[in-house]
Amino acid sequence: MRKRTIMSAVASALALSAFAVPGAAQADEVVGDTTMKVVVNGGSDIVLGTTKTKTFTMTVTATDDSGIKEDYNVPSLWHGPGQKMPDDPDGFVVPDNGTGDCVAHSATTTTCTFILTMNPRIDTQDNTTAGIWKVTASATGNDWDHVIKDVAATVKVRRYAELTANASPEPVKKSKTLAVTGNLTRANWETYKYAGYAGQPVKLQFRKKGTNTYTTVKTVTTGNGGALKTTVKAATDGYWRWSFAGTSTTSTATAPGDYVDVR
Repeated sequence: MRKRTIMSAVASALALSAFAVPGAAQADEVVGDTTMKVVVNGGSDIVLGTTKTKTFTMTVTATDDSGIKEDYNVPSLWHGPGQKMPDDPDGFVVPDNGTGDCVAHSATTTTCTFILTMNPRIDTQDNTTAGIWKVTASATGNDWDHVIKDVAATVKVRRYAELTANASPEPVKKSKTLAVTGNLTRANWETYKYAGYAGQPVKLQFRKKGTNTYTTVKTVTTGNGGALKTTVKAATDGYWRWSFAGTSTTSTATAPGDYVDVR
């Protein structure tokens, strides 16, 4: 097994490089027996708030019976409609400094790992770019067989969500009414602030003191400004929280449990 750092060979190999730039997208093409598999962020979603950048990996594992030309495996991440990268994509992210670390697992298979960074104040453009992003990538064999794909893989880029919970009164008498409130907000990539997320189903959950498992009591829909409010009967000491499953554009969120002493 061997490992080395590579630099993008765009100038000398643009036709077969996966270092796509707006206006230079290649049509999907397969020549010979070259295959590849692309994985973004270890298979997990990319979640962005309003200020912090997110650094993640993208791996391209390619196989060819003659071996892989490592300098040609440089992927890019883009956002836009359809299965072909447009001349002017809504969003476009390339590997940091155009570098990657390549490991040859055998005479025929190589994996190149790239580091990419997304900035919610630059790369996401606006809230419409939340959702599916696509990877344009290519791989080239030592015999010049190659594969080029505008959509070699996809990844969800989601807006970070926050959730609060408060149960009152504290303490409360047994069998009396307990009010549980909270608020669901998510990152706005246009104002760079957090805003309420209305009309979303959120689970109210309870964990009895001395146990480790939360159970769902009911589901409540968020109102204006992402507000949550419901009532329950106090039965025993324990923790109350809200839990949001997320959407295709917004991350999951779970509030810290709020302990209530029942007397």
